[in-house]
Amino acid sequence: MQKDQLPTRRRMLFAGAAALGAAGAAGAAGAVLAGGGGEAAPAPVAGPQARQVLKPSAFRLQPLTGYGPPRAAPRKLKVRREPFLRISGRGRRMMLTFDDGPNPNYTPHILDTLAKYDVRAMFFVCGECVVENRELLARMADEGHVVGNHTWTHPLLTSLGRREIRSEMERTSDVIEDTYGERPQWFRAPYGAWNRAAFQLGAEMGMEPMAWTLDTTDWTVPGTDAIVDQVVEGAAPGVVVLSHDAGGDRSQSVRAIREYLPYLLDSGYHLTVPPRRV
Repeated sequence: MQKDQLPTRRRMLFAGAAALGAAGAAGAAGAVLAGGGGEAAPAPVAGPQARQVLKPSAFRLQPLTGYGPPRAAPRKLKVRREPFLRISGRGRRMMLTFDDGPNPNYTPHILDTLAKYDVRAMFFVCGECVVENRELLARMADEGHVVGNHTWTHPLLTSLGRREIRSEMERTSDVIEDTYGERPQWFRAPYGAWNRAAFQLGAEMGMEPMAWTLDTTDWTVPGTDAIVDQVVEGAAPGVVVLSHDAGGDRSQSVRAIREYLPYLLDSGYHLTVPPRRV
């Protein structure tokens, strides 16, 4: 699609957004995440839903399950009361995130679009999907994307006991490390439903909690144009976008990113990921 074919309303929105903060277009290399200051984590409305870039051969040097050295205990983190909702820092930064995968029907197409524009994103994966699609995590590692923990089976954590929550999170971190080469440093609760146990266990496992600023509502299958409109209208410095690459028919999500990603870039946004914590 040529730029002059973008609907007038969207072009006006982008033009307005580009005027805001254009002077801060150049920023630091890493993204810093920012949360709110409330007592507890509100559950964002949603449906089922950086590390250093590895050299192309790095994944293939990592051991698979059962053949590597014993896992080092992750560095425990501060227990937070709410998840990070947006990114902060200098410049016009945004972050794209995708939940519920990997899925062989949709994830490769999203990765193709990200690669076309040399953009990195975050993928919050479910362990049971990783087992069937390890090669997609290997590709994420090779292409510099950040992989986060989204539990093993995508349950509602607020309905589970502490032992069940630990199992869902720990098994997923293990399979990510076995496949991706590194343990995840970020966790996202399914449905955006957080509780104290999830925050505590995530911190024990070395994972920070990540939510989102903007829900594309692609999980409702609203149509490609509606997804694009959500991103266009909600684009602003610091925004974390929630989309999905599995959990249902995500063909609209695949088509939407092909349309909104080049326009975000044309409007001066830098799509970033968190830096790897040492």
